[in-house]
Amino acid sequence: MTQGFAGVHPPRDYNAATDFIDRHGREGHGGRTAIIDADGPVSYDELTELVNRAGNALLALGLRQESRVAMIMHDSRRFPAVFWGAIKAGIIPIPINTLLRTSDYRHILTDCRARVLVVSEPLLDEVRPALAEQPFLDTVIVDGQPGRDEQSLADLLAAAGSDLEPAPTTADDVAFWLYSSGSTGTPKGVLHLHRHLPATAECYGRGVLGIEPEDVIFSAAKLFFAYGLGNGMTFPFAIGATAVYLPGRPAPDAVMAVLREHQPTIFGGVPTLYAAILADDANNRDSASPVLRRCISAGEALPKEVGERWQARFGAEVLDGVGSTEMLHIFLSNRPGRVCYGTSGEPVPGYSVRLVDESDHEVGQEEIGELLVNGPSACTGYWNRRDKSLDTFQGHWTRTGDKYYRDAEGCYHYCGRTDDMFKVSGQWVSPFEVESALIAHDQVLEAAVVPHDEGDNLLKPRAFVVLKNGCTASDDLAAELQGFVKARIATVKYPRWIDFLDELPKTATGKIQRFKLRA
Repeated sequence: MTQGFAGVHPPRDYNAATDFIDRHGREGHGGRTAIIDADGPVSYDELTELVNRAGNALLALGLRQESRVAMIMHDSRRFPAVFWGAIKAGIIPIPINTLLRTSDYRHILTDCRARVLVVSEPLLDEVRPALAEQPFLDTVIVDGQPGRDEQSLADLLAAAGSDLEPAPTTADDVAFWLYSSGSTGTPKGVLHLHRHLPATAECYGRGVLGIEPEDVIFSAAKLFFAYGLGNGMTFPFAIGATAVYLPGRPAPDAVMAVLREHQPTIFGGVPTLYAAILADDANNRDSASPVLRRCISAGEALPKEVGERWQARFGAEVLDGVGSTEMLHIFLSNRPGRVCYGTSGEPVPGYSVRLVDESDHEVGQEEIGELLVNGPSACTGYWNRRDKSLDTFQGHWTRTGDKYYRDAEGCYHYCGRTDDMFKVSGQWVSPFEVESALIAHDQVLEAAVVPHDEGDNLLKPRAFVVLKNGCTASDDLAAELQGFVKARIATVKYPRWIDFLDELPKTATGKIQRFKLRA
């Protein structure tokens, strides 16, 4: 990291915005490019001014230290302006998923009690119906053309001052909230401190990813997502690198266009995106970024076959890892130069993990247990969800809800969510293991496996499969897939039923919602 970065141990009196935004100008690097978005490049000096104007604009609306501002915003320079401007002013920003429905927005806005909402104009049709009868919301700011009762973000920024003194926050003040992805139910408010931002930048950004000031990083995962927030803001801003933003959906064609145009050296995606890009044989290193040196995957476990095919075709390792909204970013990861595809690697420096059984006793090597993690970026708890907080956060340890086993080399193998694991004939079945076997078939794009009971109280695997373009579902293909799986894993684990779908239910962050497939 550049000189003066706080790292894992910031001082007690600490405002993260001074570290990630202001420091670049002080150290003489303000002319470096911080962001490339749809409107072009933004230098660190220009970003600092935008951040200051956003912070002043929020203060002028009457917000004070520890007030909350909700953000339903596409990825652009104005997202970090509002996010870091709020933090610098001591106000708490709450980025919200841009792909939710009106009912979700209604719940989250009421739950978080934000007084101000900043929303991108293209999202207004979905958001506006959720604004009626909000008990806490005073002001709606639109990034774009506002309606009659709304204010313009551009006008507020233009009218605000370009200098802003940081609020007198401490490292242990709440800096921002995120909402969990809702892969297993209603999204929960997750509270993060100022100290958590430099901790992830130091432990993962420097300790694993090895990001450098000359890097250009493009994260297809959006900034509202903990994984995307780290990739697209925390890591590049900590080191003075450049982040590339894509405002729209990260569809394969759009992602490939960004890779071609901006030639990033680091790319962050989710497994479903990697698989979708690989489904088109025309996509390769020459049609993307020939300077791509490293890729990141998280959100769900990356199938071994997908990782190997990506590296062979694009010439860059994929560092698959596991993280969570609760831990802010990846805490278990493969390492550059020693990637073991099909595993989540080993603990990130600064983090410790344990595998425990149902009685919280540690399990041995090759035994499946629930993954617990201890590290410097664990959130303080869930907002207004005391019982859930007590279940998840136990002393220094956070329960992830993921099942893993550790091999003789110390690598951790993902088996599935605790709620997704099930036994067949007394043997644990990992949905991920069966799904990985299915995905290895040349006609399968995606798969999800759930337990199914035909009425005899005996669970057996049922698979939901999405085929690649041009492939046709049939009973013969289903039988072929069953035989294909039997040849690769224990016979007892093969799917007794295979249903072909056009798409799998997922969260906006790409996680498969298996609970929706259980009949």
